[in-house]
Amino acid sequence: MSGYVLFQMWGPFRQSLIKGHLFYVEQARKRLLSQFADIEADANRATEEWLEQSGQHFDPDRHDPGDFYDAANDVGIEFYGLLSDMREQTRLSVVAGMFHEWDKQLRDWLVREIRHWHHAHNAALKVWSADFSQITDLLESFGWNVRGTDYFRRLDACRLVVNVYKHGEGKSLDELKKNFPEYLDDPFNGSGGAFSNSKYRDHTHLKVSDDHLQSFSDAILAFWRDVPENVFDSQMTNIPDWFGKAINKDRAESQQRSKK
Repeated sequence: MSGYVLFQMWGPFRQSLIKGHLFYVEQARKRLLSQFADIEADANRATEEWLEQSGQHFDPDRHDPGDFYDAANDVGIEFYGLLSDMREQTRLSVVAGMFHEWDKQLRDWLVREIRHWHHAHNAALKVWSADFSQITDLLESFGWNVRGTDYFRRLDACRLVVNVYKHGEGKSLDELKKNFPEYLDDPFNGSGGAFSNSKYRDHTHLKVSDDHLQSFSDAILAFWRDVPENVFDSQMTNIPDWFGKAINKDRAESQQRSKK
């Protein structure tokens, strides 16, 4: 392959991206998710603490011990439920942080590579504002069949999960229901009833497991490893319209300035 290199993934930089991602996931598990390793024991402690504190006010002549134990049990159940919700929210926030960092790093790399051969701002701004599909079109103009990979499907699912986590109802939820219903918890799972259909689930059913987190992480790693080392100008024969227009706009503005 010959010609001018438009995009280059320098080996040490690729490794730094991979290392940074692995560090993020490892530390998120160690410092955040590990705190929810045994929420049942935490709930039991909450029950015992309530009994200990409330026991100071127990009067056997006026109080029924059964009522105290029932109330303590309710406290434990509530505590367990709240911790479960916090665990789910924490895991989703880890996934969101992981995806957003990957997305920013990808766009930043594209912009820096563009600036090696195109010194104007419209193209750079457009890369930052382009949606996920447009960025994918640009990557595929490298001759890289990104959409045909397994990791792209997982990245797309991760994008939708993050959007639903952030915005709730909307287009992303509709796409998630249609293409990746496994990320929407089914409260009627196993019942075989009509309400088990994904169309009855909403953003409150969004849920990712530790396995999902690992799958998303593996997809990001596979993506970084698969980015072409060099993309030559001769390879880019099908440039996306939005990118071509931004380049042409920059050139037109440059010509206008040179005439003044």
